[in-house]
Amino acid sequence: MTPEAREAPAPEAPAATLPSTSASLTARQVWTRTRGVVLALVVLLAAAVAIAAVRSDDRRGSLDPRSADPSGSRAVAELLADQGVSTRVVTTLEEAQTAIGSDTTLLVARPDLLTGRQQSRLHSAFTSSGGRTVLVAPDTPSVGTLAPGVAADPALSFDSALPPGCALPAARRAGTADTGGIRYTTTDDASDADSCYPSDGLPTLLRIPAAEGTGDTVVLGSPDILRNERLDKQGNASLALQLLGSRHHVVWYLPSLSDDSATDSGDRSFFDLMPSGWLWGTLQLFIAAALAALWRARRLGPLVPEKLPVAIRASETVEGRARLYRKSNARDRAATALRSTTRTRLAPLVGVSPAQAHAPETLLPALSTQLRREGQALHSLLFGPPPSDDAALIALADQLDALEREVRRP
Repeated sequence: MTPEAREAPAPEAPAATLPSTSASLTARQVWTRTRGVVLALVVLLAAAVAIAAVRSDDRRGSLDPRSADPSGSRAVAELLADQGVSTRVVTTLEEAQTAIGSDTTLLVARPDLLTGRQQSRLHSAFTSSGGRTVLVAPDTPSVGTLAPGVAADPALSFDSALPPGCALPAARRAGTADTGGIRYTTTDDASDADSCYPSDGLPTLLRIPAAEGTGDTVVLGSPDILRNERLDKQGNASLALQLLGSRHHVVWYLPSLSDDSATDSGDRSFFDLMPSGWLWGTLQLFIAAALAALWRARRLGPLVPEKLPVAIRASETVEGRARLYRKSNARDRAATALRSTTRTRLAPLVGVSPAQAHAPETLLPALSTQLRREGQALHSLLFGPPPSDDAALIALADQLDALEREVRRP
């Protein structure tokens, strides 16, 4: 018997000749399985576009003294004008630095949009100017640069309207106001600050006197008292007019991304140039992709047998694999397969368990006792080295076949 005939693996149809089987997915099945993911992506994209459109409309006139939108601040500018206080809008750092003076109130509408270098330059300009600087809702880390000694607390205030809770005359006259938002803490560098409108023990408004001169810096935790829609609520109008009307001129600084000084920030990496929102968005996309992968992953369940589309005889499969062995000169693998199969069949015939069929110290003594042969010859036959050529492989197959017949002989 040839080695090709001795090894009989399970029938397996060649992949190159298989026609389309029941496992092949049709276009309809592909659409049925993926339409949920496609629909979810479309909904997410539409929601993102809608949110971006809504947010862009809200931000267009936010805190702009020229805007009459609900989020604008034109009403504050009109009230200041009635009191003889002029309002000038600037959008670049150079204009803000030039306009700063002792009779000027500098309002920084969105300090967090400023780069670190812009914040340092702006702080150096207004520190010794003798005027007032109002920072609207600065967060970490901009508040630490523009108002040294002040840090933003991670927890926001849950209450919008808060009582003054301090001796600052402007706050006491205004009374309750919508300052609830970012809360602040102070260190020794700002120990002489007026802490007003506390929320759970932390102030939402600080007035920090300048170390030299008569100027000061006001840190405001919420922009609500400056918005058109909230100006007539509580004591917002009174507080806004007192904070901004202490000097003859108000310089309303609206930081702009088109400012040339925004690009003068030294050596920065690619990730430093990316807004933080994009990083959070990318993280959310990764989480969504992982959840979608878990949702659509193939579940490991019991095997489902399927009928083969074509019935192939085992002899054809054996012959095909034997030709592959011969083409690659894999005589060692062929010999190993022949010996392993022979040992597996001989073990139960001589009273050896299948688990010990490949252990020479167990199988060979049992065979020697039954056949009355020397163990050395049996060891060379069943556990010997691979044959050197095809003729030796055929001889090995014949010898193994003869050994098995001898063992089976009554």
